Amino acid sequence: MDCAKKTKLVLLSCGSFNPVTNMHLRMFELARDHLEDTGHYEVVKGIISPVGDGYKKKGLIEACHRVEMAKLAVESSSWIEVDSWEGRQADWQETNKVLRHHWEELLSREQGTDVVGTVKAGRKRKRIDAVSISNKRKHGKMEVAHKGLMHKTDGPHLMLLCGADVLESFGVPGLWKNEDIEEIVGSYGLVCITRSSFDVDAFIQGSDLLWPHRHNIHVVREWVANDVSATHVRRALRRGHSVRYLLPDPVLSYIQERRLYTAESEQTNAGVVLAPLQKHAGNHG
Repeated sequence: MDCAKKTKLVLLSCGSFNPVTNMHLRMFELARDHLEDTGHYEVVKGIISPVGDGYKKKGLIEACHRVEMAKLAVESSSWIEVDSWEGRQADWQETNKVLRHHWEELLSREQGTDVVGTVKAGRKRKRIDAVSISNKRKHGKMEVAHKGLMHKTDGPHLMLLCGADVLESFGVPGLWKNEDIEEIVGSYGLVCITRSSFDVDAFIQGSDLLWPHRHNIHVVREWVANDVSATHVRRALRRGHSVRYLLPDPVLSYIQERRLYTAESEQTNAGVVLAPLQKHAGNHG
């Protein structure tokens, strides 16, 4: 397939990154290889978006540190970058809202360069589109709005990149709103890096919510077993064990210099209800 006919794609990964590990970075590489091997996509950018402190997850250290570690981790990458918008928000932001933010940013950049050609006009169009999107959102038509906008632009499309644990979490009562899942999978699409112990196909087959959007879910199988998790890394750090080669060296140095992960830090938010469960209580759908 001619390169000009391929869909340009931006991959967005949201999460705690507490801390960022080599596996987080591998997810981007695996996803890019898989998508480009289909012949339909050209992955032009990857974005890491660390969650804000308002998420209230146990053991979650300050977003400023997690953002800085992520930036250190991608210094050697030519296509993955870190965005701090989500981490700077005082309140927890639903994933679909983070996707909207980045989609609107992508759209405004395209209009500011390709469509309008001037910064001033680009900003004007951005304001117009923001109002249009807001109005459609208020009338419950966000999915249609995004689909329409995506089809009208030749710029990059946006997909959420995640691990199998995120897909599994769609089935946890109270953690996600059904309409948010539909917007994520239906309007943007999902790239899921899975492990051998989790049957993604069976999970999708058993979900009336995901099944209609199954063609928007790209399953990428990691054949080289790698169970590195931030939880395991934090535990090793608390016990004074080596985590070298599990994290990028600059990230490990950053942690050691600031003594970030301790028994005390692991008790951060202990006993606090996770923000999504607080917000969606009584609205399980």
